[in-house]
Amino acid sequence: MNIAGKTKITGLFGYPVEHTLSPAMHNAAFEHLGMDYCYVPFLVHPHFIREAVGAVRALNMVGVNVTIPHKESVIALLDSVDEEAVFIGAVNTIVHREGRLAGYNTDGRGFMRSLAENHIPVAGKTILVIGAGGASKAISYYLSEKAEKLYLYDIDKNKLEKLVSDLMKIRKNVSALDQLARLNDFEIIINATPLGLKSEDPSPFDVSGLMPDQTVCDLIYRRTPLLQKASLRGCRTMDGLGMLLWQGALAFELWTGVPPPVEVMKNALLMSFR
Repeated sequence: MNIAGKTKITGLFGYPVEHTLSPAMHNAAFEHLGMDYCYVPFLVHPHFIREAVGAVRALNMVGVNVTIPHKESVIALLDSVDEEAVFIGAVNTIVHREGRLAGYNTDGRGFMRSLAENHIPVAGKTILVIGAGGASKAISYYLSEKAEKLYLYDIDKNKLEKLVSDLMKIRKNVSALDQLARLNDFEIIINATPLGLKSEDPSPFDVSGLMPDQTVCDLIYRRTPLLQKASLRGCRTMDGLGMLLWQGALAFELWTGVPPPVEVMKNALLMSFR
């Protein structure tokens, strides 16, 4: 990579960011297309998110991705926010154009593309999403559009009730779950919590009641202990790598206006695991 005075900078704001694979896929895409761009991860403590967002404008960056724990807090710091991201209540992509910062959310569309790529149908299904944070909001917005019934669960009942209330303004098939019981009632179960990022994390739920005809997804883009245990129960599983790929591809196009080289980005992600 040849960094020069004309190099355009994109990146990632998160806390932590040490585990991210986004630089690999974006920089591979830039190199493949011969674009003078660079993608850099930035460790941004929540206390400094206002200064970090201001730096996108001050340093004339093209834009950034936003991840845990900043997806919701950045909204108030932007000049405009896409209608979809406003409803979801979370932004994962900031685009800088002529001094103005616009916010978007590509997580939900990225997740749905990943499901389709893995031939996992959601239309008419009974689905459980565990977690009511930014990622859950994004995927639930789209899942509720197609599912027969969508259930949500979170230990934070205030956050859970707020998400369910927001979704019910446009959907009538969404309900809150008081406790994680009778998991075999759900055709698809999705972990949208950070549990599994660390090896010492407890499982988001007890897998002992799972049945072989169920599908278990984890938004974490590694094969987590949850997915390993679900596989042993005979379940179909999907990790978050496809969601990472497709949300990144959609962000790439927002920043550059150029169709993303998806296969190049996918291969770069896979190589990062070796």
